[in-house]
Amino acid sequence: MNTSPDTGVPPPQRPLGPARAKGGTGRVVGALILREMSTTYGRSPGGYVWAVLEPAAAIFMMTLAFSLLFRSPSLGTNFLLFYASALLPLRVFQNLSQAVGAAIQFNRPLMAYPRVTYVDTIAARAILAVLTQTMVVLIIFGGIFITQDIRENIDMAPMLEGFLLAVSLGVGLGTFNCFMFLRFAVWKSVWGIATRPLIIISGVFYIYEDLPLIAQDLLWFNPLIHVTGIVRSGVYSTYDPAYISRTYVIFFGLIPMVFGLLLLWRYGRDILQR
Repeated sequence: MNTSPDTGVPPPQRPLGPARAKGGTGRVVGALILREMSTTYGRSPGGYVWAVLEPAAAIFMMTLAFSLLFRSPSLGTNFLLFYASALLPLRVFQNLSQAVGAAIQFNRPLMAYPRVTYVDTIAARAILAVLTQTMVVLIIFGGIFITQDIRENIDMAPMLEGFLLAVSLGVGLGTFNCFMFLRFAVWKSVWGIATRPLIIISGVFYIYEDLPLIAQDLLWFNPLIHVTGIVRSGVYSTYDPAYISRTYVIFFGLIPMVFGLLLLWRYGRDILQR
């Protein structure tokens, strides 16, 4: 195999090619997950602890601030549970879209090897992000139920459904961004600006029904407000959001994922070789 005289690394050879020995995909994805764990969490002080502390601190600060302004949240009586039920699915989406969107850039040196494909890098980052966020959600919700006097009748089915929809949105938009980040350098800044208001417009501090009609009509098109509504319908048995459209959320994640995969298949190799 020819190597680059400067780096000794093999030049890109079919980096996006589908050829693979039987069983090779699982081994490659597993190796990429281990690499991701060591580089993302293994080198920073605290590692996985920060993955839990960041959302926990955000929920605590929101609870402290809004409990001074209001006597009770829009649903129930516990501010911690109210904010956690919306902030956690939002963070699942944000972490998935960020991790998947940077998958190829993060593993770009490995894309020189034919056995590593863009699907492998996306799958590895998505799997690790899902496992990490699952741990975060379980720890934070568990901590709230252990330390607080929670009297809500929890229905796990809508909660699980809401988090799965958050995952599908994160993977779908992240896959599309995976191509856009490679093709257009400015897209990362555009995406950062566009997603910054999400914590305000995704129903973290309020419920959809609290808004005036004109705001409801506008925010309905934000799929994350559907996700937070579904999760909260599982946390609060008396809450039955009529505005939710699961079909809309599914297609909002599925369509960009399909386009992202097609664009990577068609143009990804050329972009990597530039």
